[in-house]
Amino acid sequence: MKDQPKDWLDAELQDTLDEDYEIELEDAILSAEIKRIYRENHPEQMDRRLYFSELLRLQAEMIKLQDWVSHHKEKVVVLFEGRDSAGKGGAIKRITQRLNPRVARVVALPAPSDREKTQWYFQRYVPHLPAGGEIVLFDRSWYNRAGVERVMGFAGEDQVEQFFQDVPEFERMLVRSGIRLVKYWFSVTDEEQQMRFLMRIHDPLKQWKLSPMDLQSRVRWEAYTKAKEEMFERTNIPEAPWYIVPGNDKKRARLNCMSHLLDMIPYAEVPHEEITLPDRVFNPDYEREVLPRDLYVPQRY
Repeated sequence: MKDQPKDWLDAELQDTLDEDYEIELEDAILSAEIKRIYRENHPEQMDRRLYFSELLRLQAEMIKLQDWVSHHKEKVVVLFEGRDSAGKGGAIKRITQRLNPRVARVVALPAPSDREKTQWYFQRYVPHLPAGGEIVLFDRSWYNRAGVERVMGFAGEDQVEQFFQDVPEFERMLVRSGIRLVKYWFSVTDEEQQMRFLMRIHDPLKQWKLSPMDLQSRVRWEAYTKAKEEMFERTNIPEAPWYIVPGNDKKRARLNCMSHLLDMIPYAEVPHEEITLPDRVFNPDYEREVLPRDLYVPQRY
């Protein structure tokens, strides 16, 4: 019994390494020159086995957090903001990878419709807030108004000013209602974002991630920087402070974010009923019918 946790970890680690080879196959599609340049700019890559060992450990803790949230009917909201290609999606994917989607869900809203543009600005986000026992991760959030909408001219300065007046009180209301609100900004350097954009341009599996708006964000790097700095200055409130995740190293950024999120919430293990597999009911008169072959998926592999 003593070695069972280690045996489980070793087996799970091997499975995860196998899965990662599938997830990370985009490297195989990139040209050798792009891969060479990227590796030259990232000489201190985290050991692969150490990364997955820590990732699995943190994901196991995330399951405990999920169970605690569900058991105590807690409400958790986590905002992920940052420049395009900063690593928000990768962190969210690792956080939710092993969680129950009925407890932990991701919200990534499209551009507002004509109807939504006439509503109270926060209105379209409110229906996605958690009920008791839920965790909601926003892949971009109401802070679009302080970032992309402002920089790209989709919101006027009067609307931006109104947002800055409203958002602290809006977030205080969320916290007063019992929501645990955590806000992350994933930060990358100018050079790192340029490298990631070039990799996406040359990767057929990732070109869909590059919209015309993303490309404009390169042009307006300095405008985004100024908008980000004012956003921090005016929305970093004690009830809902910002936490910056240095994101140039994707693997370390994911682990650091997960570790910090776990530290932010006072979860504990909750009691579970022992699970036993019931005996199958066996009917000696039952015969399984042979189904038509055309119902089956073709066995091509």
